[in-house]
Amino acid sequence: MLYALIAFVGITLAYFAILRPWHLRWGATREERRKLLPGDDWVLSPRTGSTRALTITAPVERVWPWLAQMGQGRGGLYSYDWLENLFGCDIHSADTVLPEHQQVAVGDTIRLVREGHPADLFFEVAFVHPNRTLVLKSPGDPEAVLASGMAYTSWALALERRPDGGTRLLSRWRTDFKPTLSGYFWWQFGPTELVSFVMERKMLKGIRARAEGAGSARRQRRRAPRDA
Repeated sequence: MLYALIAFVGITLAYFAILRPWHLRWGATREERRKLLPGDDWVLSPRTGSTRALTITAPVERVWPWLAQMGQGRGGLYSYDWLENLFGCDIHSADTVLPEHQQVAVGDTIRLVREGHPADLFFEVAFVHPNRTLVLKSPGDPEAVLASGMAYTSWALALERRPDGGTRLLSRWRTDFKPTLSGYFWWQFGPTELVSFVMERKMLKGIRARAEGAGSARRQRRRAPRDA
């Protein structure tokens, strides 16, 4: 019993001292974590948040279409579809750009699960700047959402051009919730935060693979007549 308690304390301390700071800022530089992004004003005083990032060797114009078509019933979420579908989310991530889902506007609904799912998770588009930024937020009035015991969240996906022609993709979450024991468990220190990181990391890598692969496929098609 004593050894189990020591192990538990050790794992907990390692998580909060090492693992949690790492996954909250995965891939992001100090400057990126500190800089203001569109959407920061939706949750002015977040109780928790993260800024994650990666580099994509493709121009922003080739990355943006994958952001524009995100969502259940649209282009998917580019993460672990099989895992999400074990819970009935009905997610099917596209491997091609879908012209019918390239229009995204303020007020649109971006779903994370199918309609009618017991956990009816979806966002509302708060701000759009094509080839630059997509900001999603929790639907409804912040005070009413918090009073219901749910979290109020903003999620910004920002694209920044690199001097080498590539793209820096930043993902920032800012979340507020009622400061209760269950609130801290579900929205900050519990399994929700870690699961969210695992799924988001796969999503960011999925967007990168698709944006870079789309360019490679086009280059191969252009070379095909010369190789024939």
